Amino acid sequence: MPFVLLGMGVFLFLGNVERWGLPAMTISAEEGTDRQERLGTYNAAEMEKRLYDWWVERGFFTADRNSSKKPYTIVMPPPNVTGVLHIGHALDNTIQDLLIRMKRMQGYDALWVPGSDHAGIATQTRVEAQLAKEEGKTRHELGRAAFVERVWSWKEQYADVIRSQIRRLGASCDWSRERFTMDPGLSRAVREVFVSLYERELIYRGKYIINWCPRCETALSDIEVEHEDTEGALYHISYPFVDGSGSLTVATTRPETMFGDVAVAVNPNDERYRPVVGKLLRLPLTAREIPVIADEYVDPEFGTGAVKITPAHDPNDFEVGFRHKLAAINVMDQDGKLNEQAGAFAGLDRFAARKKIVEDLTATGLLTKSAHSHSVGHCERCGTVVEPWLSTQWFVRMQPLAEPAKEVVESGAVRFVPDRFAKTYGYWLDNIRDWCISRQLWWGHRIPAFYCALCGETTVSRTDVTVCPQCGGAVTQDEDVLDTWFSSALWPFSTMGWPDEEGDFARYFPTQVLSTGFDIIYFWVARMIFTSLAFTDQAPFQDVLMHGLVRDDQGRKFSKSLGNGVDPMEVIDSYSADALRFMLVTGAALGQDMRFYTERVEQAQALVTKIWNASRFVLMNMAPGVKSALPDKAQQSLADRYIVHRLAQTVEQATRELEAYQFAEAGKRIYEFFWNDLCDWYIELSKVSLYGTDERSKEPTRQTLLFVLDRALRLLHPFMPFVTEEIWQALPHDGETIMRAAWPDVADMVIDDGAFANMSLVMDVIRAIRALRQEQNIPLGKKAALTLRPSASCQDVLQVAAPYIERLCNPSALVIDQNAAPPAERATSVLTDVEIWLSLEGLVDTEAERQRLDEELRRLDFEVERLVGRLANDSFVARAPQAVVDKEREKLLGYEARRAKVRNELKRVATVSSGQGAE
Repeated sequence: MPFVLLGMGVFLFLGNVERWGLPAMTISAEEGTDRQERLGTYNAAEMEKRLYDWWVERGFFTADRNSSKKPYTIVMPPPNVTGVLHIGHALDNTIQDLLIRMKRMQGYDALWVPGSDHAGIATQTRVEAQLAKEEGKTRHELGRAAFVERVWSWKEQYADVIRSQIRRLGASCDWSRERFTMDPGLSRAVREVFVSLYERELIYRGKYIINWCPRCETALSDIEVEHEDTEGALYHISYPFVDGSGSLTVATTRPETMFGDVAVAVNPNDERYRPVVGKLLRLPLTAREIPVIADEYVDPEFGTGAVKITPAHDPNDFEVGFRHKLAAINVMDQDGKLNEQAGAFAGLDRFAARKKIVEDLTATGLLTKSAHSHSVGHCERCGTVVEPWLSTQWFVRMQPLAEPAKEVVESGAVRFVPDRFAKTYGYWLDNIRDWCISRQLWWGHRIPAFYCALCGETTVSRTDVTVCPQCGGAVTQDEDVLDTWFSSALWPFSTMGWPDEEGDFARYFPTQVLSTGFDIIYFWVARMIFTSLAFTDQAPFQDVLMHGLVRDDQGRKFSKSLGNGVDPMEVIDSYSADALRFMLVTGAALGQDMRFYTERVEQAQALVTKIWNASRFVLMNMAPGVKSALPDKAQQSLADRYIVHRLAQTVEQATRELEAYQFAEAGKRIYEFFWNDLCDWYIELSKVSLYGTDERSKEPTRQTLLFVLDRALRLLHPFMPFVTEEIWQALPHDGETIMRAAWPDVADMVIDDGAFANMSLVMDVIRAIRALRQEQNIPLGKKAALTLRPSASCQDVLQVAAPYIERLCNPSALVIDQNAAPPAERATSVLTDVEIWLSLEGLVDTEAERQRLDEELRRLDFEVERLVGRLANDSFVARAPQAVVDKEREKLLGYEARRAKVRNELKRVATVSSGQGAE
């Protein structure tokens, strides 16, 4: 099928080939069926399972640490053990598998490390929900040890599901090296990094305002908080002066935190408030007194210019409180309920307390409110509104780690593809804050810090501690676990056995490529880079491929609420893994979102079917002993030389595009070669030799067919591994598997520009003849005489190509003569170097043709008049989008051209019917 390029590497397949004047490949019963059994009937489900099991059993995916080949390594972004793979995982894994399969065929010792992530908060939330639904229990009722055991069971169940899904996609990852972020080896790496950073004073523990999720009851890092614009209320509260001299009005969106207020701040340069700085205010609904302080943090232009200071519940207030040595009063428990500091409101949920506080303030005349739109943080995992909360947490000091991570990208040692994402990465590092890494969870890597109740000593250790090294007293380990991304940040080198620096780490680290979505640049990519630099002195990878999101056919994100999700396993069940992979990897250029169209999966599956049938044709026509080697050029036909030339072009261009990560363009090119050059053209042209009487021409064509199919299958293999392996196994071949066959080499092929130019001319002639037949409603099965009048330079080429024209155009007679005269009744097509005349004698009812043309002319007159009138309408031209106006003008030009052609045809038909002949 031809392609239409939509831009940015996106293209759609269009059929039917007959509409484009191209020959269609057919395999008739008369052409023989004795060899079809070697390939059989296409059955994707049976074939894919059988081949994958065989690949794993034979160890074809396993990298050889002792190989003399150059290593090439990718680590799979580990999917979370929270469920099943989605369509984005399918895209990501297809990109990685494409690269690994290509590099394996190019002679590299290719290692692709699979694995999964424990996904602390996400997994714990899912298991807690399951526990509540099925048993009506909380994790606290179950107990920590028993709950963690439940999560391990969940992990085993879903890791098996994920593993089976990755296999169904055809991923050629090394299962002997599969990793999990809480495996013993990886846990050892996590502990080593934590302790080492602590020893370098890059990890510290302190009381700071953090993002707190009352539902998950854990701290969140800044990038685990999703901000949403929300319509709320801005509450204006009057704080009376203790001396009765009036009041100050402050504005807040969270009145429930007022019980943690320790001051009201104004700007020292604000003339309105200078006289009241130092005076005392009475905190509403309490008997507590708080001072008015001056701090440049306050913006005099915002609100009333006076702000309440609540150090335990706002990060900016925390800094103000620190500067003024104010207390930090936490008024909220970890479950989001107000504590004893809130007096009569203690025990109420924060939102219920807000409602009651507003009622009481209104009743006392101290409150007014107004509508207010503001950005509210929500927990990324459960959607709960996040609370800024003063808490004791563990942090990574980021600035010393961020600088080298920024430099390695600026120097080009790490390259983002597309490169615009380097700016996103750099912006985040320029504005980085210390990373809160402790989480109040039970599932994850427990923080290796031990506290002595006797002397207060904190011990951070690579091994578990049972007694205090200072006083010998009993110790308890920190209850918290590490942020999931802490262990994920070590993935490129912890999976290689680090901190041991031999074995896989010595051979396969650093890796070459990371493929991932642009939405986790901050979460994961940046953290892998700075931890790798800090602990291995090397960047973890060279190229970072950033693919976009897969959206539905309307451009919307997939979501449960919309019900528009696509299960990649269901797509595979309905079509094949090969079709899904090809559709995904050719759907958009890197960095661009793509839309999921079922029609495009169907079109990819049509390619699978096309190649399958073409391969059966090749097998049916192979003689015993034929090998996949090109015959001497002198023995080949024009079509043989042409297809080898096109193969060489395709291999050279597609390889270059794949090396540049232009997967969509490479897939398009390979598709066009298979569909157009090989199946629609060469298969048909080869029948001239295969079914002819010249036995000497058959063997070179058989060899060429086999060679071209073999090399084209190798080129397609990284995109469609299953069908290419199945066909390759049916062909004569050397080696066990196509995935270890050599990548196609242009040096093995003959570039023949002359054959390409000559065959292009022949194909243009055939297209023109078939177009004439279609225009005249003469089916291909009905014979019609053909006359070609070529220029002198084309005479010999067309004479040699006469058998091709005869096979594909079905003439009753064919004349190729630069001095030929046109027949009286004819249809004409004029190419640059050839005039083509299709004889219409006895084939066309002249009167019926005249009536058909009259009707067509009337229709075209109507369309032209309609468009002329519309474009003459100044209101339409002025108000319609320019693209719409341009499209209408383009349509008008097309209708006018077609009308002129119909008028000329009518004149010719009238001349013929009057018996005057036609020129």
